[in-house]
Amino acid sequence: MDGEPMAPKDWLLLELPLMEYGEAWDLQSRLVKARGEGRVNHDILLILEHLPVLTLGRQGNREHLLVTENFLQSKGISLFHVERGGDVTYHGPGQIVCYPVVNLRGTGWKIAKFVETLEEIMISTARDWGIDAQRSSVNRGVWVGKRKLGSIGIAIRRGVSFHGLALNVNTSLEPFSWIDPCGLEGVLMTSMEQLLGKKIPMEDARESLKGHIQKLFNVKFTNISLDEIKGGAFWTDPI
Repeated sequence: MDGEPMAPKDWLLLELPLMEYGEAWDLQSRLVKARGEGRVNHDILLILEHLPVLTLGRQGNREHLLVTENFLQSKGISLFHVERGGDVTYHGPGQIVCYPVVNLRGTGWKIAKFVETLEEIMISTARDWGIDAQRSSVNRGVWVGKRKLGSIGIAIRRGVSFHGLALNVNTSLEPFSWIDPCGLEGVLMTSMEQLLGKKIPMEDARESLKGHIQKLFNVKFTNISLDEIKGGAFWTDPI
């Protein structure tokens, strides 16, 4: 009937362990290809943490990398060039990363609204801990005052989104001092831990974030494993 709320859409949820960036990027790429070809019947959300890595997006400029690659290697940090929007950023343990592989054409989501919703998910999660995070009309992501708490960077291929958001929960902030985060000179990053003066249980932060994703995207999750992904349990042909 008219006026009744729309039933939630089904998303597959793949929660992964601490993972090398390249491995997650390869998995995303294969899922995006399969989703774009119609071999995957559902949108998929990947949630994980990365081992330490710097990534340069499409607008990435090495001038915003303030240290040498030899220095990064000495710190055990790899460097990847990727196709997402944005400039340079850091990923590492204590940071929740979400990669929504979503058929935007099939859902009717406009890119700008999709990105705003990703921002709102991080804002709502931060507010669950009493942190007054806001979006900026100038720079994507979420901010607390003049410090950046979470970043956004997506790419679209055949109408399917990938890459996504990164929320600093208990993240080490030192590696951000080795770059101009997101290509913005003089910007300081922050974390929920730094703002509150205590560590946040990562599982609690994940649950909060997942809840806001379900609410704001109007979806419900079906949990799947990496073995099920590789075995093709949810689509016509294994990836």
